[in-house]
Amino acid sequence: MDIGEKLKVARIAANLTQDQASEAIGVSRQTISNWENEKTYPDIISVIKMSDLYCISLDRLLKEEKAMPDYIDYLGESTDTVKSHKKLSATVLAAVYLAVWAFSLLVFWCFIGGSDALGYSLMFIWILIPILTFAVYFIIAKNNYYEKRKWLLPIVFGIMHMLAEYATFNMANMISFSKINLPNFELILIGSIVSFAGIGLGTLFNIIKSKIK
Repeated sequence: MDIGEKLKVARIAANLTQDQASEAIGVSRQTISNWENEKTYPDIISVIKMSDLYCISLDRLLKEEKAMPDYIDYLGESTDTVKSHKKLSATVLAAVYLAVWAFSLLVFWCFIGGSDALGYSLMFIWILIPILTFAVYFIIAKNNYYEKRKWLLPIVFGIMHMLAEYATFNMANMISFSKINLPNFELILIGSIVSFAGIGLGTLFNIIKSKIK
């Protein structure tokens, strides 16, 4: 039995129409039809979704008495593509965070005067950067970027939060009074807590989403 026929049999056994399957998986009905008629192949993410939807193991869905080298090769390429897109998205997300972080420092040194310092502190150090940290970490958890390593990243975000203050107000104070100040290490804890709040909400979002499905 070919992969298209196996997908069709599994769908029918689950008492689902092509319309119902397409809506649950998030593709068009024509796409389901093309997969079942082997006009196109489903990617690895869609195969996993169909495995869950049709209540059939991946082993039973994909295993065949005769070899399916073309489709196995396709799945391998599809998996590599998904991993590549995931890595690119994670890199872009990190770049956006660093760009906003660097912009906050630029604003301080180029546009902020003494009378604007309090407003800057509230806007960037205590509002913008924490909100950005929370949002970035929510997206990381929601999409499972960095996988298990994501649990180690809150300390990095905490350090970046501390450095934002150290490279602005603390640095200006050291220049003005010709002295060396220690960083405000409490900000590491604040940044880490905000990060963990983001990962907690992102993880909860995935749990609720999986239960709804």
